[in-house]
Amino acid sequence: MGVTLRERGITQVSMNLTDYTHTAIYQAHEMVRMEAQRYGVPVVGGEVIGLVPMAALVDSAAYYLGLENFSISQVLEAKLME
Repeated sequence: MGVTLRERGITQVSMNLTDYTHTAIYQAHEMVRMEAQRYGVPVVGGEVIGLVPMAALVDSAAYYLGLENFSISQVLEAKLME
């Protein structure tokens, strides 16, 4: 869904991701970024509303940081919850 935020001078793309194992957060974000770039529109940020599984954020961090062989078992909070 696209919503114009006139007071900020931007348009917001909003979506619900219901299964991060099917569509990762970074995949959705990159698709929006590619489509925006196609039309010459900059992406100024991203936002998460509500709760998100830690594994979904780990996947995105590993993608954007280019981490090789990274797993959730290397996240301190994940180890503490074991």
